[in-house]
Amino acid sequence: MELAELVARRPFPAAGLLLGLTRRCPLRCAHCSTGSDLFTREEPDGGQLERFVASFSGENRPDVVMLTGGEPLLLPALAERLSTLARGAGSRTALLSGMFFARSASRRGRRGAAIPPAILRAIRSVDHFSASLDIHHEREVPRADVFCALHRIRDEGVAVSFHLTGTGASDPYLADITRAVEKEFGGRVPCLVNEVRPFGRAASWARPARTGPDPAAASPCSMAAWPVVAFDGRVLACCNQDTVDRRPVPAHLDLGHIGVDDWATVRRRALESPVLRMLRTVGPTHLAARYGSGPGPGSYCDGCRALDGDEAAAAGARAVAGGAAGALLDLTAAVRGSREGAQGVVRRHGCAAYAPLVVTGGPPLPETEAQDLR
Repeated sequence: MELAELVARRPFPAAGLLLGLTRRCPLRCAHCSTGSDLFTREEPDGGQLERFVASFSGENRPDVVMLTGGEPLLLPALAERLSTLARGAGSRTALLSGMFFARSASRRGRRGAAIPPAILRAIRSVDHFSASLDIHHEREVPRADVFCALHRIRDEGVAVSFHLTGTGASDPYLADITRAVEKEFGGRVPCLVNEVRPFGRAASWARPARTGPDPAAASPCSMAAWPVVAFDGRVLACCNQDTVDRRPVPAHLDLGHIGVDDWATVRRRALESPVLRMLRTVGPTHLAARYGSGPGPGSYCDGCRALDGDEAAAAGARAVAGGAAGALLDLTAAVRGSREGAQGVVRRHGCAAYAPLVVTGGPPLPETEAQDLR
């Protein structure tokens, strides 16, 4: 499964599921959205995770399961079991790693890059492997080591990509690292490029999150499409880290708990909620302005969380997006959101200037634009 296939499914409700296996991580990157470190023990119960994934069926399963953390490869046996269970039901699986295991790989050379056996088995079990790389990760694991390990993983026949993060289109680091990836892999490894957001450790220094759009205009939220299993087993309808970590969970974003709910129940709640349908169709700002108490201060995501307890907005959502008509609206928004494919999704939610790189062998940036980025 190539990166573009995964990203292109992002607008479709319940087409994917994100599993946070642990908050632990051997790295301590300055921009970590989850605030992970080696001594943080928050993680869902492994048995509950397995039972939840085992509840998938051939007729009712997510298309894509993303294993993430923290560092999911600190639990390689669990990652392998979850991937095997999911793939057995027909889902495809992907794993995002900070590459702690790649340290010193370049000293041994590409063919000598030793990956611990348990970690290699976990990597072989997934359909796609993505490596996080940015200026903060490079202070912990040099890019030469990451490149070397990724060559080794590609030699195993696993589709790979990079998840790159920077401060925006003018960030010289992003210009440098994307050129380095192009040179090293000859345009055969795609990149998903995002911007650092003020969550976790970056909250004190990253620029503010996007402010809300014009209330009169619809601005659908694809990030409310895929359920997320948080570090306490709670399932949320949103992947914004501030929301994932918030307790109590805003009621309109709470999909249940893996200890008591199966995938069919979570999927039904995600698909049938009129408020979630409206978030995916017109966005929280428009919903609050049209039916609720009006847009509040703060970011786009702040406005969504503020819908918690807004009975007028909930009633408006039920009137417009309830029943079969609401399901049709939801599907129409997803199709519209996917019309431009993976590049369109990245333009809306990632670093737009680098959207072409999400496609393997995608066109390089125009020389004039590349010069601007340098």
